[in-house]
Amino acid sequence: MADGPGRIAGLIQGLYQPEGAPRVDFRQPPGEPALVAPDSVSWRVFKNPVSLFVGGVSAVILELAEPRVRTGVWEHSSFRTDPLPRLKRTGLAAMVTVYGARSTAEAMIAGVRRMHDRVAGDTPAGTAYRASDVELLNWVQATASFGFLEAYHAYARPLSAADRDRFYAEAAPVAALYGAVGAPASVAEWQAHLAAMLPKLERHAIVLEFLDLMRKTAILPTPLRGLQGALIRAAVAITPAEVRTVVGLGREWDLGPVEGRLVRLAGAAADRLAIQGTPAVEACLRLGLAGDYLYS
Repeated sequence: MADGPGRIAGLIQGLYQPEGAPRVDFRQPPGEPALVAPDSVSWRVFKNPVSLFVGGVSAVILELAEPRVRTGVWEHSSFRTDPLPRLKRTGLAAMVTVYGARSTAEAMIAGVRRMHDRVAGDTPAGTAYRASDVELLNWVQATASFGFLEAYHAYARPLSAADRDRFYAEAAPVAALYGAVGAPASVAEWQAHLAAMLPKLERHAIVLEFLDLMRKTAILPTPLRGLQGALIRAAVAITPAEVRTVVGLGREWDLGPVEGRLVRLAGAAADRLAIQGTPAVEACLRLGLAGDYLYS
């Protein structure tokens, strides 16, 4: 297992830790299970910071294509003005949901739901929305599951059809805690969900503004900064073709073959690197497992 106090450990840990926010201790309470079991597909997928970044960008592209979600995100969060802390808070929430002790995760989810209850408004076209609307929660959950799964499958380690279905099934009970009671529980259900939502998606300049923010913001640690553009194009590459057409992400966003090899090399390397202090390793230790349980 890689040396925890080392430079790499600090860089990876920094991806999940918002500045000034209290640090979540994934080792506590000892022995308390998470919402998802350690032998799950989810624990394997979420340990990989490269595919999480790629999948997160793809998920946001899909979310911003839906006008009610887009308005809520853009008008009620700091994404537009200060994207990095917002991204880190989202990443930390994902880590707590998957790896955190059940009591910690449930408390965090309750807080997120209270926050969603306060978010409401109208789109520029005059359509009313609430962040707690089940249809919108289902779409956000569906896009997150799709993005993280497809990024891991494409750029870290291919998964069997059974494991891909299992990933969605594992996410559904947890999604229900957030209020997303109709989130897809299989690949087929995701495909049906996408088909049902596709007529409601639309092109908007905010999608391109988001991607421009992702390119310009210093998100990755300095040694990896040169890879950031390729990771963003990798996210566009896994976005469903029909959605790319709707939002206007043409061939100029294609991932080149050399870039693709670099992203896959980075994803495969991250999948083998167990680093002390990261949520996946700390959660394993909390449950009495070896720190490299997910990596061996």
